[in-house]
Amino acid sequence: MHFRKLGRSGLDVSEISYGNWITHGSQVEEEAALSCVRAALDAGITTFDTADVYAGTKAEEVLGRALKGQRRAGYELFTKVYWPTGPGKNDRGLSRKHILESIDGSLRRLQTDYVDLYQAHRFDFETPLEETMLAFADIVRQGKALYIGVSEWTADQIRQGAALARELRVPFISNQPQYSMLWRVIESKVIPASDAEGLGQIVWSPLAQGVLTGKYLPGKPPPAGSRATDPNGSRFMTRLLSDDVLTRVQQLQPLAKEAGLTLAQLAIAWVLQNKSVSSAIIGATRPEQVHDNVKAAGVKLEAELMRRIDSVLGPAVQSDPALTE
Repeated sequence: MHFRKLGRSGLDVSEISYGNWITHGSQVEEEAALSCVRAALDAGITTFDTADVYAGTKAEEVLGRALKGQRRAGYELFTKVYWPTGPGKNDRGLSRKHILESIDGSLRRLQTDYVDLYQAHRFDFETPLEETMLAFADIVRQGKALYIGVSEWTADQIRQGAALARELRVPFISNQPQYSMLWRVIESKVIPASDAEGLGQIVWSPLAQGVLTGKYLPGKPPPAGSRATDPNGSRFMTRLLSDDVLTRVQQLQPLAKEAGLTLAQLAIAWVLQNKSVSSAIIGATRPEQVHDNVKAAGVKLEAELMRRIDSVLGPAVQSDPALTE
């Protein structure tokens, strides 16, 4: 495994991190989830990402059980807050009440005294940003989180949050956006703003919901048991399953072979060529997927290969910064 600093902080994270959105507590049984976490640890992954909302809080519980008994200083544990976790009006968002209650729930489910990174899962337009950032600062000072970050914030929102973080003297170090060969909307605005403020990118869906593994073929139904057949995952994949996109992805296969990589490894290595990316999050339903994906760590892709990838994907690539959530 190779490691990078998370933004301008001193925190080292594994280039490949393990995430359990959709899988744990939902798409796979617990024993399979535990096997995948063990595979991640065996492969040298030290960075684990989850969120309170995943599988209605069950994902945090599964990850907590999977990591139980591991030396706490030996791994980095990230979670998030924002989306509804209960029926009440205050069971959502980034109010002080919800943040302070949610961190305690997450710590209980994860069976730990602290998380390394606590992230705002989206921007809350209904709560003053000052209230949100002060609540995060208090959590850091209480020792319940070591650093704070955000997910899918725009460039302007990142700059506003960073200004308040400096004022409150709280370590604001990361953004977690979607990023892949096919989804590059962060490149023109979010990444420059993050670089200027010292935030590293922890990117999700580097495999474009599995499309960049090459398992989805144009003109054919999705494989049984794949994410495209799962109601919780397929709603994110509609555009990606067009025949044009799938045909172009298949045309990447010979490029991956030339590089001595599987298509999945090529896709993960591609996002890691961006120096602003600190870690790429992978998910898995089988340990073999973990062992395959981690081989992308440390891979250097030639500039000509990067150019050929761009040429193949062409109009299938989404780059409009307005698409940042």
